[in-house]
Amino acid sequence: MRKHFTDNIFDKGKEIIVVSFSGGKTSGFMCGWLLENYGHLYHFIFIFANTGQECEETLIFVDKCDKYFGLNVAWVEAVVNPIHMKGITHKVVDFKTVSRKGEPFEAHIAKSGIPNANKPQCSDRLKALPIEHYKKVNGLKGVRHAIGIRKDEERRKSEGSVKKFNIIYPLCDWTEFDKQDVNSFWEGMPFTLGLEEHQGNCATCWKKSDKKLWLLAIEEPEKFTFMITMEDKYQHVKPNTDGKPRVFFRKHRSGEDICNEASNYDAETLRKMIGYKDDQDSGCSESCEAYSDDTVYI
Repeated sequence: MRKHFTDNIFDKGKEIIVVSFSGGKTSGFMCGWLLENYGHLYHFIFIFANTGQECEETLIFVDKCDKYFGLNVAWVEAVVNPIHMKGITHKVVDFKTVSRKGEPFEAHIAKSGIPNANKPQCSDRLKALPIEHYKKVNGLKGVRHAIGIRKDEERRKSEGSVKKFNIIYPLCDWTEFDKQDVNSFWEGMPFTLGLEEHQGNCATCWKKSDKKLWLLAIEEPEKFTFMITMEDKYQHVKPNTDGKPRVFFRKHRSGEDICNEASNYDAETLRKMIGYKDDQDSGCSESCEAYSDDTVYI
């Protein structure tokens, strides 16, 4: 079991800053940049929260960044208590023991229902809350917490999270990096995230644009298996007020609906249709950052 900072507290004169590593290229860049340029001033605690639905390429990327930059990443997962009013805690895992079949995600769905645009619970329940519990038990509550939002993504900054969780945005406020800067950095590295942008870290995130979802349904239909299975098993957990079963996708569409719609297109056409504006409007580009909206975490 790797050591964490709690096993050997040192550099007591340094301020501790928690850093969220989402598993995307931007946050991976931020982790390495912070350690190289500010490691002499701050003691950074890097945390990756796994939902169980991250792509394998994401897990490999986190592991490679961890080893290459010497981050000593704390890998955490949500532990969902099925009892009503009992909160989410965390457990520490690693690259070998991390959940790969959606276990934390399913535990959340079984208790709270399927997340979607009307019930956007994924990132707070499966990322923010286990991270917050990790911070609490390790005496990190209230310390500054860095999130990987670039200057060109500044619209994603959350004033509510800044105030409640002491969030900071080094890539916006300590300097100004944009998407081109990040991509240029990884082009010069011996490894990078092995995903195309439409794939994203969470394979079939409901925040993706329709065009991205259709392309995934054509090229990697197996990635919809988890969501289709969850809709079959848990669609009546915490049902909608209109009586309709809960499903993942916008306009009350299921995973099967998305796959059926995709049959009207071909991959080449969809790839041409997907562009920067689509990426900006979708709400899910390379990664989904916890604390990047004004969700009230409970």
